Amino acid sequence: MATEEGEKKHALEVVQAEGSDDSCVTFVLHDEDHTLGNSLRYMIMKNPEVEFCGYSNTHPSETKVNFRIQTRGELPAVEPFRKGLNDLSGVCQHVLNTFETSMKTYKEQKEEAMD
Repeated sequence: MATEEGEKKHALEVVQAEGSDDSCVTFVLHDEDHTLGNSLRYMIMKNPEVEFCGYSNTHPSETKVNFRIQTRGELPAVEPFRKGLNDLSGVCQHVLNTFETSMKTYKEQKEEAMD
């Protein structure tokens, strides 16, 4: 992703209040919307070490999501964020594999019916 000046813009920013610890962090996801925000929030909230997880879109005309995570204890907020992304990726891969298998089975049955 590039800006008007041609420099590369990062897809993820980490925003942390000065003086706060690593257990409370805001992640800014660029070029994303509710599709990723709500799915990722669901996956992260399944972690019992997460005390709070929420997201907001800054404005309907902007494709930017502010994603806030607060953990219990000493666990850095980046860990459940990373795990949530990996878990969500695994779920998406499972859905894709199931869909492709079903389509293959459907096409084979359709071809057999035509014979």
